[in-house]
Amino acid sequence: MELWFTEQQTPDLGFTCKITKTIYTAKTQYQDLAILETKQFGRMLVLDGAVQTTIADEFCYHELISHVPLFTHPNPKKVAVIGGGDGGVIREILKHDEVEKAYLIEIDREVIEASKKYLPEISCALDDERAEVVITDGIKFVSENKNMFDVIIVDSTDPVGPAVGLFQDSFYKAVFECLKEDGLFVAQTESPFYDQDLIKNVFHAVKSIFPITRLYLGFIPTYPSGLWSFTLGSKKYDPLEVDISKIKRIDTKYYNPELHKALFALPTFVQEIIK
Repeated sequence: MELWFTEQQTPDLGFTCKITKTIYTAKTQYQDLAILETKQFGRMLVLDGAVQTTIADEFCYHELISHVPLFTHPNPKKVAVIGGGDGGVIREILKHDEVEKAYLIEIDREVIEASKKYLPEISCALDDERAEVVITDGIKFVSENKNMFDVIIVDSTDPVGPAVGLFQDSFYKAVFECLKEDGLFVAQTESPFYDQDLIKNVFHAVKSIFPITRLYLGFIPTYPSGLWSFTLGSKKYDPLEVDISKIKRIDTKYYNPELHKALFALPTFVQEIIK
């Protein structure tokens, strides 16, 4: 008998993968968690029925959300990740030698524990001496810490359940205050095909707070439509003014210096969304 997992990505569209094994399931305090073995993408982390990451394509998302802001800021010493319990963003951050401390701010301890046990390729840097895991609500954390970080990366789930507050104006204002005077942040902001209102609202909310606001795109095969957006807000540094000749080449599969500015070249229909 064949077994298939389907994520209902929109009310009218599903994404289906053949699975060979259900490795782990749990109902945490915050969400339903599953680790599945898929035929096409290897092990897959699923939260509340939505694909979060897979062994085969995780590098696309984790590199895009990490290296664009970290190579935009000239000296990112202190970095925070809001969400991202799988640890993939922490792994990418620690490829930057100048980073002295990377904080993982995750509300659900069980996501971290499951990722460390079943997704070691992704979570491998969580025990690094430069990494610190803080189990708390990300909104609460940024609200209580002022002028603390050079870079903040919002690696949230979709805007449902515990992640709803991570897409609101009040959160972006708290992020602004949590950053140092030349700090910047980036957040994943969903699919330009299916979430146009969300992208528009977030972009203009961030633009009303940060002097520099940019949208960039990347391709993540297992995310809705495959085309994914990221919104960057910066107090001082513009990713389009980075001297790419000074970007160090690090161990990546997706991101490279030549791609840095190209990611911000938006298709016309995406330009229209944020106009």
